[in-house]
Amino acid sequence: MNKPLFVVVSGVTWDGVKGSERQLTEALRTHADVLWVDPPVSPATPARYRGVAGSGRKWRPRLARTGERVLRLTPVALPGLTRPGIRATTWPLVRAQLRWALRLVGRTPHAVLGCSPHDVLGRWGHGVVNVLYGTDDWVAGAELMRLDPARVAAEERAALRRADLVLAVTPELAGRWRELGADPVLFPNGCDPRVYAEIERRTPVPLPPGFPEPVAGLSGQLSDRIDLALLEAVADRGIGLLLAGPRDPGWQPERVDALLARDNVHHTGPLPHAELLDVLARFDVGLTPYADTRFNRASFPLKTLEYLAAGKPVVSTALPAGTRLREETDQVWLAAGPAEFATAVVEAATVVTPGAVAQRRAVARRYSWVTRAAELRELTAAARSACA
Repeated sequence: MNKPLFVVVSGVTWDGVKGSERQLTEALRTHADVLWVDPPVSPATPARYRGVAGSGRKWRPRLARTGERVLRLTPVALPGLTRPGIRATTWPLVRAQLRWALRLVGRTPHAVLGCSPHDVLGRWGHGVVNVLYGTDDWVAGAELMRLDPARVAAEERAALRRADLVLAVTPELAGRWRELGADPVLFPNGCDPRVYAEIERRTPVPLPPGFPEPVAGLSGQLSDRIDLALLEAVADRGIGLLLAGPRDPGWQPERVDALLARDNVHHTGPLPHAELLDVLARFDVGLTPYADTRFNRASFPLKTLEYLAAGKPVVSTALPAGTRLREETDQVWLAAGPAEFATAVVEAATVVTPGAVAQRRAVARRYSWVTRAAELRELTAAARSACA
């Protein structure tokens, strides 16, 4: 490892859903070495939140290589790490373990990316660029995660003050941070068009005998970010509904059970990201059925770009990110309510437009993670020069 070192202090474990932070990290390897920092775990953390590196209920941090040009640190905190009182020790412990890892590898970071509002920025010495990377509205998300919004807002304001460079995934998030005195750079989500270009060579995931066509598909977690009434309306039309991803057991369990019990609905459960192409190969149309919430209005769903990169039409609720993509291509259908959404799904899945697949993929290529990584390298270099 001999390129500039980027430290990515992630809000999710490396083993979790392969979201913005990990995909940016993998693209960043072209330009840099990366030290990825998992969220802290404790010996009492349930196994499902620990990831592979955190298994075994260890009391010591773990540092290991995970793929080309990426080291992974899994910090360890005290039991009850998010509870009042004990919480005050958590991020000082994470910072101490990160310093240990840096000493062990003999490196000084070019930049430290904080991917949450936790206390990790502004503590790494002169010449290190402190980057706040916002892929979601954390304050709006606090209620969804049963956190104290006032505390998260205070952490966010402190992180904004300590950052040399602020990246915001959408204009909505950037606008809120400007109101707090920051000067964010718009940094939309991306995708990897090269991966999805091979979808025609994949074997579509098998479905139960007699499963109806066309098939409308949703990839990602089944949670309260989704407007369940939209999925029910699609299933009511009798077409196939294929759902791929983990399910939040606390999300309207009786209604979700009833939906999944229908003959024209199939749920794969959680899948490795490598198997996602086999699922997308089965889709005739991709769904982004997000509820109209403050959190979702500030988001940029990765799934929409991935559907387009796979050459699939998209039906989305009329949230800001979907509306902006609709301005780039008529291969994104927007709908407001259940009936309108279901009608748009049937239309998108059955209408054949010459050149549509190429158009969808052309839009996705504008959002390449490779381009995002190069942009990040340039932005941090400029910020470092400004701080010199």
